[in-house]
Amino acid sequence: MTDSETDVAVVDAVDAYLQRKAVGDPDGRGAGTYASNAESILRRWADWLEAEHNVHSLFVLDVEHMHAYATELRTRVDRGEYTASTAGTYYAVVRAFLSWCVRGGILESNPAATDDATATLPTADDRPGREYWTATQRRRLERYLRERTLAASTAPDNHDERCNRLREYAMVSLLAHSSVRGSELFSVPDDERRTGATWEDVDFYTGTIRVLGKSQRLEDVPLPGPARTPLRRYRVVFDPPANDWPLFPTRHAPSIARRVKNVLAERGYDDDEIDALCADATASELAREHAIAPPAITTEGARSVLKRLCKDANVDVDGNYLTPRGVRGDHDGDSYRREATASKPALRTSALERTIAVPETYSPIVDADSSEHDEHSENR
Repeated sequence: MTDSETDVAVVDAVDAYLQRKAVGDPDGRGAGTYASNAESILRRWADWLEAEHNVHSLFVLDVEHMHAYATELRTRVDRGEYTASTAGTYYAVVRAFLSWCVRGGILESNPAATDDATATLPTADDRPGREYWTATQRRRLERYLRERTLAASTAPDNHDERCNRLREYAMVSLLAHSSVRGSELFSVPDDERRTGATWEDVDFYTGTIRVLGKSQRLEDVPLPGPARTPLRRYRVVFDPPANDWPLFPTRHAPSIARRVKNVLAERGYDDDEIDALCADATASELAREHAIAPPAITTEGARSVLKRLCKDANVDVDGNYLTPRGVRGDHDGDSYRREATASKPALRTSALERTIAVPETYSPIVDADSSEHDEHSENR
């Protein structure tokens, strides 16, 4: 502990650190970009310290707290919410902040820079083989999804079921055939920046999707045909009311209802008016009617979907269901990503896109270019 008699709150030290980094970059590049990316990481870490360990003062922070933080990051990697490299980046940002505190005389030593603290930190090699699908497993699941989607498309008056099956087919296709990660596609609990990809992020013309990469920067990721075509067909049937809607909204009714009520209140509706609206329609119906984007499915919910689909398709994964980040196999595709350097306009369906879009009554599903709980879980 420092010899200073004045206590230093973690949040105050974080504020000073971020301000110093930003001031050191007057042109808004370099250190300023680092400060912007580090801010959400450090503030979530500070919130975690307070919520999980009741730590407010920087002077009571010790190696055990940082060991617990490394363990928390590893748990999130095991759950598929973060990649090992993302967890490493988060820990490195915190460690750099604490090193700055040491250089500034606030702390005597860095509790994050010890072997004991980092012992449980995940590494790139901590990826059990069971987390990756073989080509046979992938083809078997995709074949099952195509067949069940085709069956739903030929059934009359079955729009909701057809939309749901196209949704699940598109979800698996994106994970299997692109380098998009589950944490980039779905909502990550307790990470306010990762709220799930939206239709505005998709550009069918260029064949890309814009996501918040593990670098904490926006990246344009290519969408190969086997991923793009199921997504486009799903969009035609889903017909989102606005481009800010997530690609894969949650089906957790209380979450949708909470979002709808909050937005209606922000728009000036009083409690009686909101209650009257909710009495006459479901939350999902109100969301569409009032163009209120529901929350995206979480990584936990997406994992629940994959578990159910693997079980239904009799895909043998040695008794372990596959996490979203495991669907791709060995190819990560990072070399094909590029940092987004310009804002992307809202997605509009062009005349060309309308001519190739599959109408809702279309039934063939097999493509020539296709290869052979709580709030965090999906309603069955």
